[in-house]
Amino acid sequence: MEEIRETIQSVFQALVEKKQKAELHDFDLLLKKLLTKKEIKHIKFNNFKNGILNFKVDSSAWLYQLNLKKDELLAGLQQEVKGLKGIRLWMGEF
Repeated sequence: MEEIRETIQSVFQALVEKKQKAELHDFDLLLKKLLTKKEIKHIKFNNFKNGILNFKVDSSAWLYQLNLKKDELLAGLQQEVKGLKGIRLWMGEF
């Protein structure tokens, strides 16, 4: 019985990871359309929860710079992402 439980857990975990990778890939493509190559190096998709897209930024300088473009970025992403209410940029390692 324990083997079945472990198998089911591993299958579900694989499905979750596959979905997360697909979401990551989709948001990376959208960012490539909206940001410069230099800006893309400093931002990474983190998650999409409750209509808010969360991105990590690698330094405070780039956090400030990308916050200046936040309204423009939000408008571009809202055209592609249904139910998008906002964007949150925060500093973090990736």
